[in-house]
Amino acid sequence: MKIIILAAGMGTRLNLNAPKCLTELFTKETILDRQLESLSHHVDKKDIIIVVGYKSNLIKTKYHDYCFVENLNYKNTNTAKSLLIALNSIDSNNNIIWLNGDVVFDKEIIKFLIKSTKSSMLVNSGVVGEEEVKYKINKDGTIKSVSKIINNGLGEAVGLNRINSNDLKKFKSCLEKCANDDYFEKAIELLINQGSKVYPIDISDYFCCEIDTKEDLNLVNTYLKEDFND
Repeated sequence: MKIIILAAGMGTRLNLNAPKCLTELFTKETILDRQLESLSHHVDKKDIIIVVGYKSNLIKTKYHDYCFVENLNYKNTNTAKSLLIALNSIDSNNNIIWLNGDVVFDKEIIKFLIKSTKSSMLVNSGVVGEEEVKYKINKDGTIKSVSKIINNGLGEAVGLNRINSNDLKKFKSCLEKCANDDYFEKAIELLINQGSKVYPIDISDYFCCEIDTKEDLNLVNTYLKEDFND
């Protein structure tokens, strides 16, 4: 099992002078601190790979005992290419879990991907914003489509996913077909269109929020403050 954290982006909407994963939360930990602590209960440090790009030295210095791969073209590429760079550094016999480096989540939810025996994605069913990544399912309950442009989606794909080793070679090929500005969800759709099955895991009972805006950050900090006071 290998786990990839995609942390190459710039986070321009938060007006940060540092990678978005280094955003400090109410708890005085960074987003990446919180992710790594959650993952530490399931895998060794050597099995975690962090994809860096924008101001990569800030991340490498703070987390110097982790493994890194660098997306040197981070300004012109999106998460599909960052993920491909990481996968090209990993043995294809591994099961892979990956997550965006700007997601704050209840620490319990990672176990659902760890324990899964199938290629899977965590989803939050119900109301979903226009800008979020949405999904639809087939009659057999597997993922039918996943993207930002879906109408009447069933909910949000929250950015934590698993690909099993038997699907990995095909998935890498799908990532290679993606345009530079594509999100990794494009490759998941291509994989599904080739006949592979990806299963949703509903984590609606848990907190999970991708931080894109200051409003998102405020929402996360409100949740953490309430959780801290409990």
